Amino acid sequence: MKIERLGQDKIRIFLTFDDLSERGIQREDLWQEMSKLQELFAEMMDQAYTELGFDATGPLAVEVFAMPAQGMVVIVTRTRWDSASHHAHGMDEDELDDVYEMEVTLEESDTIVFAFRDFEHFIEAAHTVNGQFPVSGALYQYNGQWIYHVEPANMDPNRLHGFIAILAEYGEATSVTTAVLEEYGTCIIAEDAISVICAHFKARRD
Repeated sequence: MKIERLGQDKIRIFLTFDDLSERGIQREDLWQEMSKLQELFAEMMDQAYTELGFDATGPLAVEVFAMPAQGMVVIVTRTRWDSASHHAHGMDEDELDDVYEMEVTLEESDTIVFAFRDFEHFIEAAHTVNGQFPVSGALYQYNGQWIYHVEPANMDPNRLHGFIAILAEYGEATSVTTAVLEEYGTCIIAEDAISVICAHFKARRD
């Protein structure tokens, strides 16, 4: 489980499917077993407080994104209590400490995002998958890494897993969202990144 602060009142939590499996949660449970999600959320908030001092007291907006390669990305945004309003309803500070409200948004995404530390690694991955899979995808630079972002359309699940496995040989799944890439990243190749790279760069094995 990886937790990072996005702002004073916002954090992002990244759990791989191995993280979820260790906690007895399968991918389909994300939409069916809310009790398991609540237990997981309590654990995440404890860790967020320990690592970042993030206090989950008060109303929270929770966005949960399930992705085929990454696992689960959770964005938690805290809204501060209007203490004057709650005191008017007879609630003291101790009672407020035990209360939080959550607005949870669950979303399943087909987006695959992989980070490559070295441009050569992406070239090798591109040549390995080129022509084998019906994918387009974009290439970004973000935080000193090369980020490949793709939404495979209607790919057979077995082929999808094969595609992801090849990418994982050269890079690693990352929790960077599309919105972050578009706002803070630099788009290098907007479309057909695999074929464009293969047309302009040779693999080392060639």
